[in-house]
Amino acid sequence: MRGTKLEQNLFSCNELVSATHGTCMRTGGEHIFHVSIDSREIAPGDLFVPLKGEKVDGHDYLEAAINNGARAVIVGHEEWKARESRLVPLLENRDVICVAVDDTLRALQRLAEYHMRRLKNVFRIGITGSSGKTTTKEIIGAVLAGAASTIINPGNLNSEIGVPLTAFQVNSSYEYAVFEMGINHSGEMDILADIVRPDLVVITNIGTAHIGLLGSGNNIASEKKKITRHFNGQQKLFIYEDEKYFSYFSENIRGQVIAYGQKSVQGLLGSEDLGLDGTIINWEELQIHFPLIGKHNYINALSAIAVAEELGIAQHHIKHGIEAVKPLFGRSEILKGRVTIIKDCYNANPDSVSKALEFMHTLSWKGKKIVVLGSMLELGLKSESAHKHIGRLAAGFDFDCVFFSGIESLDAFKACKENKFKGITVWKESVMDLTPILTQHADSGDIVLIKGSRALELERLIQSFS
Repeated sequence: MRGTKLEQNLFSCNELVSATHGTCMRTGGEHIFHVSIDSREIAPGDLFVPLKGEKVDGHDYLEAAINNGARAVIVGHEEWKARESRLVPLLENRDVICVAVDDTLRALQRLAEYHMRRLKNVFRIGITGSSGKTTTKEIIGAVLAGAASTIINPGNLNSEIGVPLTAFQVNSSYEYAVFEMGINHSGEMDILADIVRPDLVVITNIGTAHIGLLGSGNNIASEKKKITRHFNGQQKLFIYEDEKYFSYFSENIRGQVIAYGQKSVQGLLGSEDLGLDGTIINWEELQIHFPLIGKHNYINALSAIAVAEELGIAQHHIKHGIEAVKPLFGRSEILKGRVTIIKDCYNANPDSVSKALEFMHTLSWKGKKIVVLGSMLELGLKSESAHKHIGRLAAGFDFDCVFFSGIESLDAFKACKENKFKGITVWKESVMDLTPILTQHADSGDIVLIKGSRALELERLIQSFS
């Protein structure tokens, strides 16, 4: 991930050692332009930070990174000891800095925090919530980019790894930096907030995403609120007006709390749902054609209007930015053809699945309505009850077919049948086993919603219609 703005000299050897709390094992050149955790992306002038994953240890690729021209590498103390006999000869006659640390991920985060502290004039916006974060980030980013130099984290690089990697792309030529900040375990938001220290925060909602790892809605709200931990009275917090945790988020905030939504956005004159063509937003004297589908995305657009107005962005930039937004991969993508497909399979939790089903139910459509639901993951002990709820919900809507895939979704399938769904319902553990059943029932003029957690790769079903 390389920025398109001016290259900058990120760190000297002394700064690497100081910021990471590390030990300099070898000094080298002073010009580091880029940070990467992937040895394949390393180019001359780069810093390589090897991370340990469940299956792969980045330290195994230190030699490849050095051979690709790395200007600096960070290694774990224990890994340096284990690999010293191979690394020392490799580093001979090379202008490469080597710094040893206790934890390479923590070192990456500390470097990002150090880098962001130096950028005094970049206005930082942090976006969090259980769902809608990425879309909200894209909309706000599109609006601000029309008015000033703006950077956002690409895709969904919103984690304890993604946020630091985005931070290194920010430099003083940007006026706005928009960070999506997602968490799935306790303590993660503390780290992200330390790095970004946002001047303005948007909390989209609190639902059940990652509830299996965080334990409860109250725990999720508590962790999300930590995004404001560095507020000192000058910052602003935007919260959806109907958020059930609105009062909790508003308590003891050292800054201004601003509600957004259909009742709160000043100048909002109403909207018109265009189904698959999005929503017409009548705001002030403007008519804005917002292309993303569903009320949930419309609410995300309202947050962007509220934020932009607060920042003094001109109305024509707001209109142009909102109208220019396009769906990201697997997020409410509309694929039109013999069979129309709503491809919404990047992620899934009970809240986002419920909203997708409600949209499908209210959509006016002449052909059959077919729904494919994959398992919702990371729900822990809530998994069975959550899937049963989705099954009951689907049974009560006017769908012609509801198909389920994934082990966890068996509970949803059973609930759908038990609640006397009037259409056709089938469960298959394997996505590919569902393919012939889907193609058998989907005829020309029908519409198919595909919704499920990313790990199931439900987009493979779409190949059947190509």
